[in-house]
Parts: sequence; structure tokens; C-alpha cells
Amino acid sequence: MNLVYTARFAEAASRLPKEARAKLPKALNLLADNPRHPGLQTKKIQGLGDREFFEARLDQKVRFTLQVQGEVLILRNIDEHDACLVDP
Repeated sequence: MNLVYTARFAEAASRLPKEARAKLPKALNLLADNPRHPGLQTKKIQGLGDREFFEARLDQKVRFTLQVQGEVLILRNIDEHDACLVDP
């Protein structure tokens, strides 16, 4: 899968604590290889109608959201769990 980063994702990723930023490359490699990798715990975000938005886990506190468009995964946001899901 190809990953595309939104400006929002890039900006939010730069504000993550150092420990979370260090985990991000591994998580994104897993995502590109297998979006359903068990370590990511990827699941569809409910309540958004037909829109295909998903959340995945970076660690216990941090989640990131993504949108699927064919073979492209658009990374939309990354933040602590509740803040990340407010506006995927």
C-alpha cells in the first residue's frame, strides 16, 4: 500500500512526544505492508456513514486515523486517542 500524509498529520506528528515519534516509522512500515497487522489494531471508525475512515494504534495512548482510497492510505491525523477521533 502507498501512504500519503496530509499536512495535518505531518504537523500533529511533529508535536508528538519524543517516545511516540520514535515508534512512528515502525508503525507506518507495518501499515504499508499490512494495514490489518495485529499490532496496529486497525478498525473502522463507526458513525461516519459511508466514509471509509479507520483508526490504528501507535501505542497505548496514541492513535492515528486514515482513509482508504483504493491502494492508497491517506494518513489524516495522529494524537492521543480521544483528541485524534474528534475530527478524523
